[in-house]
Amino acid sequence: MEATNNEWLGLEGRVCVVTGAGGGIGREVALAFARAGAKVAALDFNEAGAQETVSLIQARQQAGVAVVCDVADQASIAEAALMVEAELGVCDALVNNAGVIAYGRLESVEQKDWDRLLGVNLSGYLWCCQRFAAAMLQRRRGAIVHVASIASTEPHPFCGAYGVSKAGVLMLSNQMAVEWGPSGVRSNCVSPGFVRTALSEPFYSREGVTEQRSAFVPSRRIGAPADIANAVLFLASDRAAYINGSNLLVDGGLSQASMAQIPRPGYNA
Repeated sequence: MEATNNEWLGLEGRVCVVTGAGGGIGREVALAFARAGAKVAALDFNEAGAQETVSLIQARQQAGVAVVCDVADQASIAEAALMVEAELGVCDALVNNAGVIAYGRLESVEQKDWDRLLGVNLSGYLWCCQRFAAAMLQRRRGAIVHVASIASTEPHPFCGAYGVSKAGVLMLSNQMAVEWGPSGVRSNCVSPGFVRTALSEPFYSREGVTEQRSAFVPSRRIGAPADIANAVLFLASDRAAYINGSNLLVDGGLSQASMAQIPRPGYNA
């Protein structure tokens, strides 16, 4: 008998926790897990956003719970985990997606912005893993997917603090892969490139921005949240059972295209 898509992924009935699930990439990831038959905990600092995500999940007759959580606060994470376990059960897969950004040059970054960036984008990933992966380590199975960024390896002007936080995520994931792999817990990253979300829509709605940015991407388009969600779903699934400590670039080839931007008279198309 041919396996269904849900059977192929091996996520049906599993408890999947997604941080930053109140919109954008996080919401699309949560919905992707629900479509795969998983029970989904949508964690977000924005209660209304998390509730809306869960409403969409429950409209598909799938189990979901919205949980208010500040991932930079260990006490908030502990409380959220107790709620998830009471409503859905212990975590089988964790997606660290919650993130913030602050623009500006490094010489003018303020301490409050730096501390908040690292608190949410890096420390929060560790605190969530410590709490939600505890049961994974005990049961000797589980998957963690961290949403990083191409900014983790490619310096981006005017958002250096963000890039530093995401670079830390890559090493954090690799360290977890080495330390927790022997206990059956996998840790991988997904690094998005240009992605169009509701949050970035005002930027892309400016005349010419989408066309100009798309021209730099070998695939000649801006990514969608579903592009990232598909990669996350794969890495969290049984199909990726032997993938551990990897960073999957989902950027349409952008990070490989720097040499293509250098003028070559007579050769440039």
